[in-house]
Amino acid sequence: MSLKNNLKRIRMKEYMMTATEFSKMLDVKKSTYSQWENGLNNPTLEKAYEIAKRLNKNINEIWYEE
Repeated sequence: MSLKNNLKRIRMKEYMMTATEFSKMLDVKKSTYSQWENGLNNPTLEKAYEIAKRLNKNINEIWYEE
C-alpha cells in the first residue's frame, strides 16, 4: 500500500490557490510541497498534523492509504 493525498484537490477546489501560494500558506518550500502533492515524498507525521490543523481538517481527510 502507498500513501496518497488530497492536497491538490484541497488546494484547487477549496482554496483556489497556486501551488506557490498554498506552499507559503503551509509554511513550506514550494519544491517540498510539490513533492508531497505529486506523491514523490511525504511530510513527517508532525508536519502532517500541523498541515491538517492549518487546513482545519482531520489528517485522514488529507492523507490515506491506497
